[in-house]
Amino acid sequence: MALQKFPVAAVQKIRQYIRTYLTLPAGEQHPEKALSNLDLEDLPEPDSLTALGDLFRLGSFEDHDIPAPNTNGQWFISTANPTLLVSKLPGLKFRPDYRLVTFLYRQGKNGVGATWAVPEQFSNTAVLEHAIATAGDHNHPPQPQGALDHFMAAVEGNFSPQSLLAAAILQRELTEFGRVGSLGQWQYHRFIAGVPPQRQWQWQGKQPQNFAPKVQLLPEQRAAVEFFTCRVVAPISIVRHVAQYSTQSYQPIRWVDQTLAVSP
Repeated sequence: MALQKFPVAAVQKIRQYIRTYLTLPAGEQHPEKALSNLDLEDLPEPDSLTALGDLFRLGSFEDHDIPAPNTNGQWFISTANPTLLVSKLPGLKFRPDYRLVTFLYRQGKNGVGATWAVPEQFSNTAVLEHAIATAGDHNHPPQPQGALDHFMAAVEGNFSPQSLLAAAILQRELTEFGRVGSLGQWQYHRFIAGVPPQRQWQWQGKQPQNFAPKVQLLPEQRAAVEFFTCRVVAPISIVRHVAQYSTQSYQPIRWVDQTLAVSP
């Protein structure tokens, strides 16, 4: 069984790189700020259909059918397109007949996102809007026609240790994409190379001897990715993350988040 360890700086760099692509426009990330700053009297006259569309996206008109960025708990389509990001990660590429589509939900200052791998022919606005019509609250996002059950099923690659590590981080970042406020989770985790010395820890089992991110190639075309994080807001904790894969898909067979220690 081959085991490859990576420096924590490597996973931090991958995460930072992913986040440069997973950036929402301000009006989608925090629409309450964009709407509060909107003064209809100061809006310029639109000189094109594109400019007119921009006014709609700002929410300057209430009498329309297309769900625009809002804070009243209605899902809307994000303009972000993270599809090209995948092919820029080591050993990974995205199926050319699919694209990533993200829906956003905002209620007050809190919100979530839902990202799907959708066939190109079903990624048009009409199909996506139909999915919104059947959605519920933030726990019941829109699911477009033809969308794969898991977006990582559209990710391909060479199944090298580097690609498996990048895929595990990509999955976490895309799952968190669009979350803000009290509904955020993964954004409060920091990769660690050892036990943070600034706090007292209560261990819930045996303390690991090595915190390096690692990929292990297992028999029967399987693999496992392991890394450790510290959650920096309450409940402050040290967490071990393990993703198990077959070496034929970047969709994990199993994912375990194990809390190893907590800090009062």
